[in-house]
Amino acid sequence: MSEEFEIRNKVAESGLINFDLTSLVPKGVRKGIDLKDFLYMEMILKEKDFREKVAAINPEDYKDAYVFIYNSADAIVPLWAYFLITAKITDVTKKIVFGDKDDLEVILMHNAIQSYDFDDMRGKRVLVKGCSDKEIPENAYIELVEQLQPIVKSLMFGEACSNVPILKN
Repeated sequence: MSEEFEIRNKVAESGLINFDLTSLVPKGVRKGIDLKDFLYMEMILKEKDFREKVAAINPEDYKDAYVFIYNSADAIVPLWAYFLITAKITDVTKKIVFGDKDDLEVILMHNAIQSYDFDDMRGKRVLVKGCSDKEIPENAYIELVEQLQPIVKSLMFGEACSNVPILKN
């Protein structure tokens, strides 16, 4: 094939680093524990009953899971209740948080971004992938910019064929 008809990948030749934030999403099962299920008539925390229900939890049901503890009942629950549940399963879980599944995902992405080594992007042009089949918390993009702004030559968002310039250093 002659050079005038050679197909070239100009994106690959540009030195542009494509970064897909979904690559940082921790893999694993997400499980929720609703405190309402531990309350008397789903409204009142009776300590003895609560402790019995916590004692009945099988920690293996949460093995290697990311767990979020929440309260869907309109009931006031003392903080020690969260302590008891957490103490029961903390040895087998990957992470436990208070809040809903979205809160869990924000915290997981925060931890992933904070622990990721971005050194290979130092002084480079970086394109953060815009489309994904996984839902990424908006806060993750904010934290990513915080991490990349001081080290990259330029930062863009979107796809190689259609991107939005964010910054140039």
